[in-house]
Amino acid sequence: MATFHLQIVTPDGVFFDGDAAKVTVRAADGDVTVLPRHIDYVTALGMGEARVTGSDGATRRAACMGGLLAVSGGAVRIVATTFEWADQIDENRARRAKEEAERRLAGPDANALAEARLRRALTRLRVVE
Repeated sequence: MATFHLQIVTPDGVFFDGDAAKVTVRAADGDVTVLPRHIDYVTALGMGEARVTGSDGATRRAACMGGLLAVSGGAVRIVATTFEWADQIDENRARRAKEEAERRLAGPDANALAEARLRRALTRLRVVE
C-alpha cells in the first residue's frame, strides 16, 4: 500500500507523526481527501470529522477543529487548533457541553460563542458515535 508522511500538530505539540495511506478532513468549503502523490495544496480547515488511514489499512476517526492542511513535496501537514482521536473524547463531557450550549442559545445569553461551542460538542459526539 502506497503511503505518505503525515504530521499533525496542535498548540500542545506534535499529535501524530508517521505514515498514512489516506487522510480526509473537513476543509472550509467541504471534505478533502489526500492520497499518496497528491499535488501541492494548502487549505483552511473547518470543524468536523477527520479520518486517517494508516499503512496497515486501519482507519482512525478524530474530531478536528480548525487550522490548515498543507501538502508539499508529497508530505502532508495538518496544523489544527484541536485534534482528538475518537477514543480520547470524553462523551459525557461532550454531552454536557452540548446541553449547556443549547441552554445558552435558547436564552438571553445566545451568541456566536455559544453557537461555536454547540458545533464543537456536536462534532465530538458525531465522532464517538
